[in-house]
Amino acid sequence: MTGMSTATCPAPATELLDQPFAISAAHIARYRRDGCIKLKGVLDADTLAHYGRLIADYVAAKAKDLPPLENRGTYGKAFQQIGNIWPHDEAIRRFVFSKRLARIAAELMECSGVRMYHDQALFKEPGGGFTPWHADQQYWPLASDRSVTAWIPLQATPLEMGPLQFALGSQRLPIGRDLEISDESERLIGTKLTDLPKDETPFDLGEVSFHAGWSMHRAGPNQTGRMRGVMTVIYIDAGMRLSVPANRNQEADARGWCPGIEPGEVIASPLNPVMWEA
Repeated sequence: MTGMSTATCPAPATELLDQPFAISAAHIARYRRDGCIKLKGVLDADTLAHYGRLIADYVAAKAKDLPPLENRGTYGKAFQQIGNIWPHDEAIRRFVFSKRLARIAAELMECSGVRMYHDQALFKEPGGGFTPWHADQQYWPLASDRSVTAWIPLQATPLEMGPLQFALGSQRLPIGRDLEISDESERLIGTKLTDLPKDETPFDLGEVSFHAGWSMHRAGPNQTGRMRGVMTVIYIDAGMRLSVPANRNQEADARGWCPGIEPGEVIASPLNPVMWEA
């Protein structure tokens, strides 16, 4: 399944990925309350530099035929999006399969283990547009809310570069759950979040956020002259079952990310391996 990348991996850039990161009861309580959390110092500069180059090269090769930025719609201007890299590149797979990241996901969700749902690179080009308000789980045919995305900037990400903005506590509100990412979701969801506190702060180098599947979030445009490189890994409870798809996006996800799995079955296809277990 994996490709034959010949990139070498320095020992420090491999070892850190499997070392535990200390998650406290306060971290878990904050995640449960807010539906998201930002954690500083999860990764170091050497690890990010090494894998950031590999991921950037992969994305550049896959995105080379995209139309010019000015010829794309709102979604296309938001980012270059490349999903499920890990089955095709062995070196990047080492990063995506980090036990450090997977254990954080499991502990925040308070479950005994997590599976891969899929990975995704999200590169916002210089001059790239905003990412509208949305909840990721609108796209996912999952039977419970035990899903979380690790959002991993590959560089320090100031406000001008378009870091994620979260509406704290929005995972508990049944709003906008039928809206895919669009100008409409930006307008309609945004008007319903005015009373919630927001977290729109820069990301330090090595800082990683984790947000729940129903947590509402957006990102501003990239107003810098540099690419905003981000790698994401979406984790699900190891016992997660496939639900009956509720929309066309979920139908596509069921086919693409959960091949061979029928509604009601545990999502245990070859593309959904267990990433960490207690």
